[in-house]
Amino acid sequence: MPVALKVKDLMIPLDDYAVTTADKTLKEAVPELMKIYCEVETGKCTEAGHRTSLVLDKQGNLVGILDFKSILKVLIPEIAGGISGKLSALGISIAFAEVDAHHMDTAKHGFRSRVRQNAQTRVGDVMLKLRGSIDAEAGFLDALKMIYRNKITVLPVYEGNNLVGVLRDSDLFLVAANVLME
Repeated sequence: MPVALKVKDLMIPLDDYAVTTADKTLKEAVPELMKIYCEVETGKCTEAGHRTSLVLDKQGNLVGILDFKSILKVLIPEIAGGISGKLSALGISIAFAEVDAHHMDTAKHGFRSRVRQNAQTRVGDVMLKLRGSIDAEAGFLDALKMIYRNKITVLPVYEGNNLVGVLRDSDLFLVAANVLME
């Protein structure tokens, strides 16, 4: 691994990354993320694709990150655990469940219907908070430490005040893994 390896040498340029806005619904944001996720490897949806979108406010400032887990947790709340989440996903209130009268609950929907309904949630309501950013001139090890310490998978990259890209944990992994291939 070259000692002088910088974040700018490893990052994904902003133009090649999924970007959405906080005011969009998941119904609007998910297809944008899916498109970039699938384009990375010539149209195939693979694990190599980008798994997050950067979330901007109306002024174009970075305000959060939208990831697969956050999306799935909203679209399919029963996966998040907890009895109330599972019941509400099925359209059953706690009160109805306690009296075993869930057949009377009018919010009862099938899976597809629930996903479509939950997709009306705004990105700003489910995005992850930013937990760090890094300068494009920073070194490889600085980026690795920041990602590890902040327990994140993506790190926004700036040149001055300008957002220029994203550094993923997978990009850093590949640098380390390539040392083994030498």
